[in-house]
Amino acid sequence: MSERAESKRIGAKQHKNSGRGTHKGDASWKNFTVDFKEVGKSFTINKDVWAKATTDAIRNGNDPAIVIAIGPDGAKVRLAVIEMS
Repeated sequence: MSERAESKRIGAKQHKNSGRGTHKGDASWKNFTVDFKEVGKSFTINKDVWAKATTDAIRNGNDPAIVIAIGPDGAKVRLAVIEMS
């Protein structure tokens, strides 16, 4: 699936050019700026990845979220990462 399909799936508003314009991040959903990651088998979350998502969200006046889709089409596991504090 694409970022567009994932955005539609959760009812998020997609940002043009995946955040390279005035709205950072891939999409907006509720009070979150969402960064979608689609991977085959694994995805590593570290401070640099989270810092980028956080910076984009702050620029938009939102909270950060990373949505990860792991696995092949039809058998994807979808996870959302948000900050608890």
